[in-house]
Amino acid sequence: MTQHDIPLAGVIGNPIAHSLSPRLHKHWLGRYGLKGDYVPLHVHEEDLEQVVRTLPRMGFVGVNITIPHKVAILDLVDHISDRAILIGAANTLIFRKDGKIHADNTDGYGFVSNLRQGAPDWRPDAGPAAVLGAGGAARAVISSLIEVGCTEILLSNRTRQNAEALKHDFGSKVHVVDWVQAGNMIEEAATVVNTTSLGMTGGAEFRVPLDGLRPGTVVTDLVYNPLRTRLLLTAEAAGCTVVDGLGMLLHQAVPAFERWFGTRPAVDEATRAAVLG
Repeated sequence: MTQHDIPLAGVIGNPIAHSLSPRLHKHWLGRYGLKGDYVPLHVHEEDLEQVVRTLPRMGFVGVNITIPHKVAILDLVDHISDRAILIGAANTLIFRKDGKIHADNTDGYGFVSNLRQGAPDWRPDAGPAAVLGAGGAARAVISSLIEVGCTEILLSNRTRQNAEALKHDFGSKVHVVDWVQAGNMIEEAATVVNTTSLGMTGGAEFRVPLDGLRPGTVVTDLVYNPLRTRLLLTAEAAGCTVVDGLGMLLHQAVPAFERWFGTRPAVDEATRAAVLG
């Protein structure tokens, strides 16, 4: 890339208009005085391969991948990172100078970085982690919890079969709990993570019993619309340390931005304010 080139990046999804990623990356580009741009790209499933192959020729250095393409993209790239293989999905593509497309997953990194920033005293080995949900986000969370030293993960999902599939993939540290017992599971946990969409604005309510929450438990919700979900409000009232889900979105973007634009950005209050508008 010459000094006259303007590196481009973006986010591919369907739908995509709701994404906060353009606001985030544009904030960092402006803050660090960098050339470049970051754009939302609405791409249908049947067009994904053609779009991804064309973008590098248009000056793109990489893109984020979001719903519903995070799994399908793995079949279209040249190289997949170990963590993306383990999670079974990618959220970041890097278009390399040799023409190869590299896929990575930074969701787990974003999750742990957010926890460490929002709850500085958090220790992954303090006790069991209770994880609600068994989708792609849960895979990233479980993978990262095991990586940083969590020795036991209690996993509950409305469809038990999906939770059992994660136990099969991640091994003996994962213990599946029936959804009707999710409240009891929370009572045993040192860390509680909601990876479901329950409690999201416009969606189904979060109805898991929360009377087992104890002071000192670290509770985080990957839902960030609203920023303060029923789970977090109830946990805060019970004396828990709460961490909202917006930070995961911000932190997962850090490695990608650094690879694409050559500067490692900071996640701070100014970043949060810029994204929340």
